[in-house]
Amino acid sequence: MHARHRIASIAAVSVLAILAASAGAQRGAPAHSQADVTARIVAAAQGVLTALDDSRRAKVQFPFDSPQKTNWSNLPSPMFQRNGLRLADVTAAQRGAVMTLLSVALSRDGYRKVIDIMRGDEVLRTTQSSGGAGRGRGRGPGGTGGPAFGENEYYLAFLGTPSTTAPWRLQFGGHHLAINLTLAGSQATMAPSLPAAQPASYAFEGRTVRPLGSENDKAFALINALDAGQRGQAILNYRVADLVLGPGRDGRAIEPEGIRASALAAAQQQALLDLVREWAGIINDAFAEPRMAEIKTNLPNTYFAWSGPTTNGSAAYFRVQAPTLIVEYAPQQGSVDHIHTIYRDPTNDYGAKITAK
Repeated sequence: MHARHRIASIAAVSVLAILAASAGAQRGAPAHSQADVTARIVAAAQGVLTALDDSRRAKVQFPFDSPQKTNWSNLPSPMFQRNGLRLADVTAAQRGAVMTLLSVALSRDGYRKVIDIMRGDEVLRTTQSSGGAGRGRGRGPGGTGGPAFGENEYYLAFLGTPSTTAPWRLQFGGHHLAINLTLAGSQATMAPSLPAAQPASYAFEGRTVRPLGSENDKAFALINALDAGQRGQAILNYRVADLVLGPGRDGRAIEPEGIRASALAAAQQQALLDLVREWAGIINDAFAEPRMAEIKTNLPNTYFAWSGPTTNGSAAYFRVQAPTLIVEYAPQQGSVDHIHTIYRDPTNDYGAKITAK
């Protein structure tokens, strides 16, 4: 059903170990308030800045209203020129501080998703360097040739000074990943963000990893839980081959299509909410829970649209759209092994609502 790829090892600093430590620390821990979590994120960001020397600190810091805000893409470097602090250019201790920051800013499942996406890019690098199929085998920044893949090709940037009161942004991304986290006191949003995957499935340490597997499986379960009449409303009569509101399409709008959630049974509505949580739940739980409550409030005005086959393992596009939400899932060029997705809030992309003066 899914292509299989293998990798024996990853970078010298084990992100798996960091993930395990973070998960252990969070498991069973009491819930934190949004203000508490903001303070923890700020402290972790300051930890990164303290760990850096002056030259690296200058690379990571940008003004809050810098054009860096929209400097994200699904493309690898140097096909897309990123700015910020590249993981290839930091020490082990500095890299550890960056990963600790991500583990605090994101939920446990969200952090794992990010790690799985990054590790998948390392799979892509190693399979291509050994002669595997794919787009180019160059080293990109710091080397010669074409696109640069792998765990080292991810960038961190702070837009504004990390603060528990003033607005600022944490930006982290690379090939197939863009995290744009805007914080303003006790409020936060991760829209727009782009979690993607290539390969969509690979083997690591004896287990199968599917970075976006839950998104895929929950969507197919939902479309197949609809009766014939409901599927007739949900399935579009034309093909959608790519993200409609992907990178570089900020501020654009599309008309809602598909089946309205008010036409779904209670169990189907819950399945739709569970699907949306795969994106809305990437951020730390303290911010994810109120976000999910907002999405649930708008459920009567939420639409689910589908384009393509309905058999799991097929390449199909789907979209969830509401007044404050757009999620898209788009296999690339008909391949189930290369997935792009996007998560947006038309009212609050880049924190437009929470940073308004």
